[in-house]
Amino acid sequence: MTESATTESSKTDEVGEADVPARPTARPTARRSTPWIAATVGVVLLLFIGVLATRKPSDQKGISSPLVGKAVPPLAGTTIDGKPFNIDDYRGRYVVVNFFATWCVPCIQEHPELVAFQEQHAATGDAVVVSVAFNDTEENIRAFFATNGGNWPVIGGDTGPTILDFGVVKVPESYVVSPSRQVVAKFTGVTTAGLNEVMADINKQISGPR
Repeated sequence: MTESATTESSKTDEVGEADVPARPTARPTARRSTPWIAATVGVVLLLFIGVLATRKPSDQKGISSPLVGKAVPPLAGTTIDGKPFNIDDYRGRYVVVNFFATWCVPCIQEHPELVAFQEQHAATGDAVVVSVAFNDTEENIRAFFATNGGNWPVIGGDTGPTILDFGVVKVPESYVVSPSRQVVAKFTGVTTAGLNEVMADINKQISGPR
């Protein structure tokens, strides 16, 4: 057999060993390697479980948005109570801008988290909530808040321009605005803990290293 033929035969054998069951003579080696394979798989599984155990729920994780890191778009209008609202009046405080609809099931599900967040920060006044209704009526909005709680400003009416400015894809969507009027996070489902975590992270950045 020529040298080239020998080389080609070796390549064929190597491929064959990867594609077909091991020959009887290779079984002892397979048995000896089994504990090592099992140990490796076990370590990988433990690491994977650890990641799952420490990973935040999806509704607490900020969602990417072109707005994050930029100045908040203009947000002004008249609330369902007939009062003027302008986000510029809240400089120095965090503002959670919540886009919602009374007929939106996920909006209903997240609403208690917004209520709890508002109640936690009512005393200090360091954070407020404002809701922007999408394709809804004032009658439905009033009934929604009467049933589910919450007494923050709610902008109704023609909110289409505001929704376009924020690039809202679907409700619910919430944006956290820092005291310096910068959008720092976007959520498609909020929790009280998630909002507080964003605030804590920004406060650390503001205070800087000690």
